[in-house]
Amino acid sequence: MKFSRLGDSGLTVSKLCLGCMSYGDKSRGWHGDWLLDEGESRPFFRQALEAGINFFDTANGYAGGSSEEITGKLLKEMALRDETVVATKAFIPWRMAPNAGMLSRKALFQAIDDSLTRLGMDYVDLFQIHRWDDATPIEETMEALHDIVKAGKARYIGASSMYAWQFAKAQETARANGWTRFISMQNQLNLLYREEEREMLPLCEDQGVGVIPWSPLARGRLARPLGETTVRSETDGVGKSLYSDDDAADAATINALAKLAEARGVSMATLGLAWHYTKPGVSAPIIGATKPHHIADAVAAIDVELTAEEVATLEEPYRPKWPTGLAMPLPPMNQVSVLGEG
Repeated sequence: MKFSRLGDSGLTVSKLCLGCMSYGDKSRGWHGDWLLDEGESRPFFRQALEAGINFFDTANGYAGGSSEEITGKLLKEMALRDETVVATKAFIPWRMAPNAGMLSRKALFQAIDDSLTRLGMDYVDLFQIHRWDDATPIEETMEALHDIVKAGKARYIGASSMYAWQFAKAQETARANGWTRFISMQNQLNLLYREEEREMLPLCEDQGVGVIPWSPLARGRLARPLGETTVRSETDGVGKSLYSDDDAADAATINALAKLAEARGVSMATLGLAWHYTKPGVSAPIIGATKPHHIADAVAAIDVELTAEEVATLEEPYRPKWPTGLAMPLPPMNQVSVLGEG
C-alpha cells in the first residue's frame, strides 16, 4: 500500500479509502437490496486492512446509522484505533422533524454525538458535512465544526459535493475568524463525470485540500462492459439518475476503457481507478466492495501508470454535463437531501 498526506494536513491516509455505504441493515436503509449485513461485511474489512488500507468512510445517513455501527464494531475487532483513519458525515435528516438534520449548530452537535455512540469511538478523524445547507448561515456551521474539533470529538473536518464558490466561501469564513478549515473535499469524480475538473479540483489544489472522490467507478458502470448488469445497477435509483443509460458519450467512454483494459491486461475497474491518480490533488478514491475481487482490483490500480496518450484516449469521448450529485428534493419539512455515494 502507498500512503499520502490528506491535502496539506499532517494526516496520513492510504491511497484508497474503503467506503462503507454498502454495509448495513437492509431493514433500516434506503439504498437497496445490495447492502451487506455485519457477517457479510466482515471479510471486506479484513481484506482491506490486510491490503494496507487504513482509511474508512461512512455517514450517519447510511442504512439508518447501521453502517456506522458495523464499521465501528469491525474496526474495533480487527485494528488499532490509532492506526485507522475513520471518517463520517452529517447532514441527512435522521427523522422527519425540525432540527433532526442539516447543518445548524444544534443538529451538528447532536449528529456527532450520535455517530460516536454508533461507532463506539471517542472521536472521529474526519467529520464531514455531507452537503451544503442553504437554510443555515455558513458562519454558524463553521463555528460549530470548529467547536466540535476543539471539544476533541473530531480531529479534522471535511466537506462533500457542493459548488466551488460555496466551498471557497466556507473556507474563507473559517480563515477570517480563526476557525478550523476543511482539509478534504469528497466529490463525484470519474471518467463519466468530470465537471469537478473545471473549478473544484483547481481550487483544492491551490488551497492544499485533499480530494477523496466518491463513485470513482460511476457506481460500477466503469467496472464492466457496456450492457452487463448487477443487482445494484438494476435496483439503484440514485445511480440511474446520476448516469443516463442512453448517453452516447458515456457508452463511448466505457468502450474505450474496456478496450484499453484488455490491451493492458488489467480489469476495467483497475484502469478506471488508476485514472484518478493522474489528477492533481486526488488523495484517495473511495471504493465500494461487495465482492472479493473489488478490493484486489482497486489495490492494483495504485501501481498502474497511464501514459498521456492513454489518458487522452479515455477522456476524448467525454461531453460536458449538467452538475449532478449536489442535492435533490425532500419532503417540505427539510427541503433538501442528498444523493448517495459509492
